[in-house]
Parts: sequence; C-alpha cells; structure tokens
Amino acid sequence: MALSERIIPALSWLKSYSKLDFKGDLNAGLTVGVLVIPQGMAYAMIAGLPPVYGLYASLVPVIIYAIFGTSRQLAVGAAAMDSLFVAATVSVLAVQGTDNYIELAILLAFMMGAIQLLFGILRLGFIVNFLSKPVIVGFTSAAALVIALNQVGYLLGIDLPKSNQVQYLVNDLVKLIGEIHLPSLIFTLIAIVFLVSFKIWFKKFPAALVLLIAGIAATYFLRLDNYGIDIIKEVPSGLPSVDIPTFSKGNVINLLPAAIALALIAFMEAISIAKALEEKSGGKVNANKELIALGSSNLVGSLFSSFSVTGGFSRSAVNSSAGARTPLAGVISSIVILCTLLFLTDLFYFLPKVILAAIILVAVLGLIDIKSAKSWWRTDKKEFLMYAATLVVTATVGIQQGIVVGVVLSMLILVYNVTTPHMAIVGKIPGTNLYRNMERFIDVELDSDVMIVRFDARLFYANADYFREKLLEFEKIKGGNLKAIIVDGSGINSIDSTAIYMIRKLLIAYKRRKIQVLFSGLKGPVRDKFNQNRIYTELGEEFFFVNIEDAEKYLRGEKTSYSSDVARQSNFKLRVRR
Repeated sequence: MALSERIIPALSWLKSYSKLDFKGDLNAGLTVGVLVIPQGMAYAMIAGLPPVYGLYASLVPVIIYAIFGTSRQLAVGAAAMDSLFVAATVSVLAVQGTDNYIELAILLAFMMGAIQLLFGILRLGFIVNFLSKPVIVGFTSAAALVIALNQVGYLLGIDLPKSNQVQYLVNDLVKLIGEIHLPSLIFTLIAIVFLVSFKIWFKKFPAALVLLIAGIAATYFLRLDNYGIDIIKEVPSGLPSVDIPTFSKGNVINLLPAAIALALIAFMEAISIAKALEEKSGGKVNANKELIALGSSNLVGSLFSSFSVTGGFSRSAVNSSAGARTPLAGVISSIVILCTLLFLTDLFYFLPKVILAAIILVAVLGLIDIKSAKSWWRTDKKEFLMYAATLVVTATVGIQQGIVVGVVLSMLILVYNVTTPHMAIVGKIPGTNLYRNMERFIDVELDSDVMIVRFDARLFYANADYFREKLLEFEKIKGGNLKAIIVDGSGINSIDSTAIYMIRKLLIAYKRRKIQVLFSGLKGPVRDKFNQNRIYTELGEEFFFVNIEDAEKYLRGEKTSYSSDVARQSNFKLRVRR
C-alpha cells in the first residue's frame, strides 16, 4: 500500500470506486441520514444539549471519519452511552442548557479527540483490552438504565430532576408519581408500542422517522401542546458556528479524567462494532488508524460545534443492511443533515419531547444485557463480580467511578489468575499414552511412589512461590512413599531467573530427601534457559525427557525411545529455539 493510502485510507477505496458502490452508498446514506435526524436530536437531549447539537454532531465528524476511517460501514455520530457520559461529566461543572454548559461539552469533545489522536499516533490501540467484557457489559447496562430513567420525566409529563444516580431518580419518581400527566402518558404508550412492534416485525422499517413525522403532525393539527404536551419549539437553522473551544486551566484539569475515559470508551464502542461488521463484509479494520480517525473526527468536529461522537450500534447496523459499501455513505448522510439544517428546522417546532424520549427509551433498553450476566453467574463467579460491581457503582455513584472500579477489579483478577495458574496431578488413562488431571478423569493410573505434575502457564517471579507451595501441597496428598516427581513442562511457555532460582532450590531440597526429579515436554525457550543457567549440568541431562511416558519408563528401568530430551536435539547446545 502506498504511503499516501496508509495516511489517508479513503484513497484506497476511491481508486476502485464503481457505480455499484455508489448505488449501495446512496441508498445507505439516505437511509441513515433520515434515521439520524430523530436519533441525533434525542441523543443531544441525553447529553443535556439543545436537540440541534445532535445534528451538528452528524455533520463534519462524519466527513472527517470518511477520509481517515478504515471501516467501510461504521456510521459515526452521537451515541447514547457517550451522551450520558457527557451529561454526567459536564452537569457537575455547569447548569444544563446554559452557554457555559455547551462550551464545556464542546471542549470535552476537543480533548477527547486530541487524546484519541495521540493514542493512535503512539499506536496504543491495545490499551482498550484492559476493559474486559464483563466491565463493558456492566457499564453499558448501568448507563442504559440511567438513561432510561432520565427519560421518564418526559414520558410521564412530570418535572423529574436529572441525575446520573439511580437511587435519586427512583426516589424523585416515587415522590412525583401522583403528578403524572395523562395526555403525555397516553402519547408515551402509543409511541412505545409503535416502536417495539416495528422493531420486532419490521426491523428495516424507519419506525423512528415515521413516529417523528406522525407526532409533529398530530401536535400541529390537534394542538396537543395546548393540552400540556411539551414540544421542542425553536430549532436554530443554518450551519453550526466555527470556533475554537474556550480553554481555561481549571476546565481542562476538571475535564481531563473524563476525556481520557470517554476516549477509551468511545474507541472501544467503535472498534467492537467495526470488527463485527468486518466479519460480515470482509474488510480490514486497523485499531490504531481507527483511533486517529475517531480522534480527528472529534477534534475537528468540536471546531464546528459538535459534541463527542463515536461509531453507533443502530446507525452502523442500518448502514450495513441498507447496502453501504464505502465511507461515502456517511458523506451522503451528512448531506441529508446539511439540507435539514438549512431548510427543514422549522418543521421540528411542534415535535413532542415525549417522542424523542420514547425513541431513546426503546433504543437504550436493548443495551441491558441480562443473558451475559446469567452466563457469568453459572460459569465464572469472578467475571460476574466484575460485571455486578461495575453495574452497581456506575448506576449508584457515577460513570467514571464505575469504570475505575471495573478496571481495577479486572486488573486484580488478572493478577490473581497470573499468580495462581492451573496446576494438577496427572495420571495415565488406561490403554493409552495420554496423561490427564486426576480430578477430572476417573480411573487414571497413579503410581504410589511417583507424582506427575503439570503446570499450565508461564513460570516467572509472580507465580514461582505458588508453584513451590502447590508442589508441597500435592506431596501431602500423595503420601509419604514418594520417590520421584515428574514435572510435565508442556504447558510452560517461558521461565525467568526468579523461577530458575526457585527450581534450583527445590532440586537441592529434593536431593537431600532422596526424591528424584525429572522433567518432560519442555519447550525450546525453556530448555534454552535451563541450559544457560546450568540446570542440565546440575541435575543431569539424562533426567530430561520428550514425554511423560519415557520418563516413567526410565524410572522403571525400561528402555526409552530416546535416552533423554537433550540427546534427541540435533543441536546439543540448544541454540535452536522451537
């Protein structure tokens, strides 16, 4: 690939662009553009911004991503989870709806974009791996729950205070339950039934758009606003203003932790969607280039009044199913938004807020993943703990705190798994040359005076003591007649100096107790380390074997296939790594 194409991925698909590509992109671009109108406005409301900012977020950032993005079907724009994050972060620093609040939300997008761009340049795309699946699902489910509860005020026609903590939302809702506005409730039920029905039976039907048009028409002709139905009213027309976000030392310091977290979350969201689409379309997504593309989209977009954007679940799914073949589909969708901003904003005056709230509610409830939680409860309690802790803290304390707790728990469990890997006593399955864990297989053959142990991990400073302690624990299980230990090293990929030191001490201790130690199945890198540290010389080359069976034959005094693992190698000095 030419250097220019590596820097600007759009050049790689533009040079082979065809009429067939344009046909698919045109259909997808028009479809997504129409979908984004109600969706973008709804997500802006989640972020605590005027609805028109949802359209701004679907304009310039989409064009920038089309130039630098590597996914041909990812649709970029405002997203529910990220919008909630914006609201949770900025509402602590300013009152929603004020100019200061809008300025901070745009500054957050600029900082987030700069961080993503820097991470991409430094090729740090791998860091998203520290956000494990249970943490992601716990965070997403909690965010969806908080988003849904924040829409209840619009849906029931009550003045429910905004919050990012479930307990306060529920408490306020209980207090205000007697003030439910009946017309709003009826409108809500109709809207939700309509959206859910079409989502189940007619997935490709633009139900949100039809509902939006119907809601505007009903409100206009029946003057439902006179009956207390809250409407959008004025939506500014024209293009967004072009300006550099307002910087101050205090605001940058206050927003920096959130900007870092949001940069990672948005990237995680986008890359997971892009890779899922990649499997279907056969494209190739580059994680580091995606960071650069998303960072550029947010950074440049913020100069045009956009708040934080990323790849959206529903938009990308619609984009793919509508036939998108290249990022040009995104450019076409942005043209639809441009025309809306220039000529159609007056039509949204009578749009009921309950319609946008219903669209949000139906969209976010699909993000609550109960199935995975049940699976973790059955199969891995540690993963369920990560999920539950992230969900509870995110829902009751805050988004940033929930992510921190989830990541810390992930790291602690990672450390625990690394320091306490699987180790087992194995025995021979009768009639075969297979050796398996005695706790998992019945009737395995176990000699009373020989213990065979298998260690299934890298052996290094973090688990060297665990290996020694586990070996002593297995001795007690085996009993007092132990004469030999065979260490099956087939699962050990590497070894460090701390583990070498531990093994040398063990060999000395077992020699004093007249217990013979043999090794089998060691891999090339481990054999190299043993040789370099003179373990072969100190123990004896004849005590290293290709497999467990040969080691057992040696103990019984029988002839083996090879005199030792060392003798089998073509290069005695172990220079060849296998």
